[in-house]
Parts: sequence; structure tokens; C-alpha cells
Amino acid sequence: MPKSSSAANTTHFNLLRLLEQNSNINQRAIAKELQISLGKANYCLIKLINDGYIKTTKTGKNKFLYIYTLTFKGIQTKAKLTVQFLKSKIERSKQLQAEIEELNQEVQRLITKT
Repeated sequence: MPKSSSAANTTHFNLLRLLEQNSNINQRAIAKELQISLGKANYCLIKLINDGYIKTTKTGKNKFLYIYTLTFKGIQTKAKLTVQFLKSKIERSKQLQAEIEELNQEVQRLITKT
């Protein structure tokens, strides 16, 4: 995935995950599920299509119904982003554990002083 902001990467990652789980979801449902605006959902879909991460196939006669399929490039990118996000979450978890331990020690010191 091209270098972009962390928020954009998070949205794109979540969108790739969602499309992998539900390929015939519509844009309104995408926006609701990801808690983003309909315009942002549309923009992100177009970006991922133009960058070659997903492809669309029209379903039936309704020109507004699509099936979204991750391309090989999209699957590879999702895998890389999954590893990055997992590492990030593990690091954040370690930081929180350290902070919790520090607070516990502070509470113990306060208790022993009283």
C-alpha cells in the first residue's frame, strides 16, 4: 500500500477485511460498519480499485449492486497490514501493561503511607 497516513491505512485495512468477509456489501453498509461517511466509503473503494487491491463485478441488471473481490495484490497487502497492525497492538498492549504496573505500585505506596 502506498505510504499514507495511519488513519487512511487503518480505514483501508478495515475495508479490505470487511470486503473479504462480505463481498456483496453495499456502500451504505460499508459506511455504517466502519463508522465512516458514505462519501469516505466511496472514496476509499475507488482508491482501492484504482490501486489494484480490489476489483468489482456487477451483479444482475441493477447497475448499483457490485461484488467486491480482493485481488492477489489486495490479499498480499491485507496480509502485510495485518502483521503491521498486530505488531502495533502488541506494542500498545505492552505499554499499557507497564502503565498498569506503575499505577499499581503507586497505589501500593499510597496505601502503605496511610
